[in-house]
Amino acid sequence: MKVMHIITRMIVGGAQENTLHTLEDQHALHGDQVCLVTGPSLGPEGSLMKRAYAAGFPIYELDEMQRSIHPWQDWKAYASLKRLIRDFQPDIVHTHSSKAGVIGRAAAKAVGIPCVHTVHGASFHYGQHPVLFRAYVAAERWAARRTSHFICVADAMTTDYVEQHIDTADRFTTVYSGFDVEPFLTPPRSPEEVRAELGLSPEHLVVGKIARLFHLKGHEFLLEAAPAIVASHPETRFLLVGDGILRQQFEQQIETMGLSDNFVFTGLVPPTQIPELVHAMDIVVHTSQWEGLARVLPQGLISSKPVVTYDVGGAREVVIPGETGYLLPRDSVAELTSAICELADDPTLRERMGAAGRERFTDRFRHQTMTLRIREVYSSVLGRTAT
Repeated sequence: MKVMHIITRMIVGGAQENTLHTLEDQHALHGDQVCLVTGPSLGPEGSLMKRAYAAGFPIYELDEMQRSIHPWQDWKAYASLKRLIRDFQPDIVHTHSSKAGVIGRAAAKAVGIPCVHTVHGASFHYGQHPVLFRAYVAAERWAARRTSHFICVADAMTTDYVEQHIDTADRFTTVYSGFDVEPFLTPPRSPEEVRAELGLSPEHLVVGKIARLFHLKGHEFLLEAAPAIVASHPETRFLLVGDGILRQQFEQQIETMGLSDNFVFTGLVPPTQIPELVHAMDIVVHTSQWEGLARVLPQGLISSKPVVTYDVGGAREVVIPGETGYLLPRDSVAELTSAICELADDPTLRERMGAAGRERFTDRFRHQTMTLRIREVYSSVLGRTAT
């Protein structure tokens, strides 16, 4: 197949890693002719462009395709995308993320090329101003008329789109966002070595959260729960992986609570370091207020760790209460405290839940599985038999 992927920016993030795995697999495993079109990969999260260029497929970086809304730049991006599509002549265009999703689908339709769009997380979501929410829904309805088929990273995304009358359920296919599972099965370094580097002792109970230190990621609820958890289990250490604009605020709050010794901030780390950090944890916590399907949930389970998460997005599709972890009401603190303390008290429960998660989800979240299913969607859209 000949496929053009379009995404707004290739920062370090779940949607971007999903896209890059798909490109790499199509190029290296299936012999597809692929190319990547992206805007400037700017942001505190870091960039995946070095890895993308190393893969060997063509890449087009458009300065005019920026994340923020800018009518003149957006029009220029639309014109550039039409030109690139005409030049590359793909069988199918595959768009990712909100900005590239709208402009890319419009450009593909204008050129007469079928377009598949992946919903990594709805552009309209909890916590938005109502006017902005309605504007994004309207934009998605407009773009849906220019979409051949949707791929969602969780069933929950289909539900969101159908409830907002963006399209009908038969136009959506769920393909879970795959990644390289092997380092989560066997990390490159031992948990003991990684914990020692972080100043964590064998007797510490490590509660880890992987997320940007940013709004809607829910760190504030973990901080609110921390005093009660530490009072009950003084050996608890909270390992916060990631960086962002709220770090200084969180550090000040932790110092005010007198819990500085109980928190470890890693700052920004490369994706290759995530598996060993997950293995250094005893419990994986995810308290975001909005997500598509956070990759840390299957990553934690495949690493044989129990997961405590708020019931948002596709979390309930991998976190099964009583079996693989705890599914809690969004923004809850008492329930979060109770869940972590229960796991802290019961190493056997932690081991059982982690083992169940690894057995259930390892094969489902392999990036090779994801790419095969995506190519099946392409084949269906093109009226071909998948090969």
